[in-house]
Amino acid sequence: MATFFGEVVVAPSRAGLDEEEEAREETPEDREIRREIEKKRYRRRREVDVLWSWQAGGRAEEPLVCSSFVVAIGRNAAAFLSSFILDSVCWEVVGVVKLWNEWCRTSSTTNVLPTDSFCLFYRLISDPTVLLCQCSCYVAEDQQFQWLEKVFGCMQKKGLQVTILSTCPVADYKTQESTLTLASPFLKALKTKEFQEEVCCPLLEQPNIVRDLPAA
Repeated sequence: MATFFGEVVVAPSRAGLDEEEEAREETPEDREIRREIEKKRYRRRREVDVLWSWQAGGRAEEPLVCSSFVVAIGRNAAAFLSSFILDSVCWEVVGVVKLWNEWCRTSSTTNVLPTDSFCLFYRLISDPTVLLCQCSCYVAEDQQFQWLEKVFGCMQKKGLQVTILSTCPVADYKTQESTLTLASPFLKALKTKEFQEEVCCPLLEQPNIVRDLPAA
């Protein structure tokens, strides 16, 4: 019997079990070993791997010197980068993020290929200290800290300016006006206290917030 609406109940069946399997009962020790194996497999599949084209492994010996790092998160932001910034020969692919979750399953190969990942890093050929990240894949909650730790762990933090581009539905925007009268799309900004330059658009009003990887 289902304990709540929508629960999937699997009918018990002993079909396909031979006499030896029927006779064998799982001991508490067996169950503990099985749980530990499942945990290890789960953690391994949830790992986030960052691979740079100039590395054999996933971590640089020296921090990457970077003055400007632009990260486009989500399909719309990634498409904006493709259409207005990356549509030239001025950029080269230099890195990739490999991850696996419920909505994104990238290949386990170790090659940096644009067709092999939904999260790519580009470097400006004329100025190698300028990097772009085009992240159109879903990064799960339990993978966001790994993503940040491994990506920014490769970079020199001093003098680094980070710009995040992301989008959200107009229906999620909280305002006293009717969202039907808003000019869409529109641009709002959030900034840290360290950012002293002029912001190119109005600031995001309270109680609006950002979520997921952009917030992290």
